Amino acid sequence: MHMDWVESIKMAMTAVVTNKLRSLLTLVGIVAGVASIIAVMTAIKIVQTKMETDMSRLGSGVFQVQKWPAIGGPGTNWRKIMRRKPLTIEQADLLRERVKDAELVGAELWEQPATLAHEDLKTNNNVSLAGGTPEFQINNNQLVAVGRFITEEDVKVGRNVIVIGSRVVAKLFPFKDPIDQIIKINGQKYTVIGVYEELGDGPSGSGDNSACIPITAFVDQFGLKDKEGFDRSVNITVKAKPGVVLEDLIEEVRGVLRVARNVKPLEEDDFDFFSNDSMIKAFGEMTAVIKLVAIAMGGISLIVAGIGIMNIMLVSVTERTKEIGIRKAIGATRGNIMMQFLIEAVVLCEIGGLIGIGVGVGIGNIVSFLMDVPVTIPYDWAFGGLIFCSFIGIIFGMWPASKASKLDPIESLRYE
Repeated sequence: MHMDWVESIKMAMTAVVTNKLRSLLTLVGIVAGVASIIAVMTAIKIVQTKMETDMSRLGSGVFQVQKWPAIGGPGTNWRKIMRRKPLTIEQADLLRERVKDAELVGAELWEQPATLAHEDLKTNNNVSLAGGTPEFQINNNQLVAVGRFITEEDVKVGRNVIVIGSRVVAKLFPFKDPIDQIIKINGQKYTVIGVYEELGDGPSGSGDNSACIPITAFVDQFGLKDKEGFDRSVNITVKAKPGVVLEDLIEEVRGVLRVARNVKPLEEDDFDFFSNDSMIKAFGEMTAVIKLVAIAMGGISLIVAGIGIMNIMLVSVTERTKEIGIRKAIGATRGNIMMQFLIEAVVLCEIGGLIGIGVGVGIGNIVSFLMDVPVTIPYDWAFGGLIFCSFIGIIFGMWPASKASKLDPIESLRYE
C-alpha cells in the first residue's frame, strides 16, 4: 500500500510537470482563492495583535466614558451620536464626588493635531495634545520618566506647564535637557515639567508623539469648541478601587451620569463606555464580518477552481486512455487507477494551495511593514487551507478518477 501511494504521487508529479502550461492555468483559481483568504486573515491577525497590545494603554481596572463609541460597528447611527450632549468637566467632578468605588476619576480634552515649537525648531503638525487632570498619567498608563506630572495646583490655577513624549523631545531638544525649557503652542508659552516614559506606536498614532497640559490651561487657550465650531466633549477615565468589579463600577457610573444628563428611564445612554477588554471584543466582532466575507469569496473561487480541475482531469483521462489500458493489462486494479487520478487531483490542489499561502502571507504582511511590526504567518489558517484544498481535490477529482477506473482494458488498448 505504501509503495502504491509513493508511486501514485510520483506519477501525479510527472503529469503536472509534463503539462506545465495546463497545470499552471488550472492552478490560477486555487492560488487566487487560497491567497485571498490567507492575505485577509494575515492582515487581520497583524492588526488585531497590534491593537490588542496598544489597547492595553488604559491602566489596569480602568474604563473610559466618552461621547463617541470607541469602535463604530455596522449599523452605528452616527447622526444620532453626533446629536448627543458633550460630557463636561463638571460631570467628571460629580463622578469624583459621588462614585465611592472609584479610586481615580480623570478628565481630558484633546487637540489633534497640534504643532509645538521651541526657538527655531518645530514638530510636525501631528502631535496629540491633551488637556488633563492629575489622574491622566495613571489612568492612561502613560507615566513620567523624567521630571513630574501635572498636579492639582497646576489645574486649579491653570498653570502653563507641559509634559511631553520622547519624540517631541527628540524633535525640539536633540542636544539639551528639556526640563524647564519653553515650548510654544500657537504662540502661547508653556514650561516643560516632565517627559513621558517611551511607549511606542499606538492605534491612533504614537504615544511618544504626544503632550499634556492642565485641562484648565487647555480650556483657556483652545476653548470648549473645536476648530469646526463643535462643542468639545470631555473623555472621563475611571479607575476602580482594589477588589471592585469593573462591571459593577460601570453601572454605578452609568446611574450617576444618566441622572446628571437627564436621561429618561427608558431612553438609551447618550454616552459610551470602553475598556481594554471591550475594545478588543468590539474589534473582534468588527473583523468577524470581514473574515466571513473573505472566506465566502475565497470559497467560491476554490469551488470554481475545483470545477476547472475536474474538467482538466476528464481531459487527462481521455488523453491517457491507452496508458490506463496498459496499466490494467499488467495487473493494476480499479482501486489503483482511481487512487492514481485522485492523488493527481489532490497534488494539483495542494501545489496551488502552497503557492496561494505564500502569496497570501506576502500580501498580508504588507500591513506588518506599514505598521512596523514583526512578520506574521497564520499557521492555523494555512493548515486549514491545505486541508480544504485536499477536500476540493477529492470531491472534484472523484468523477474523473471513477471514470478512469471503469475503462475497459481491451478498449483502452485499442484507443488512439
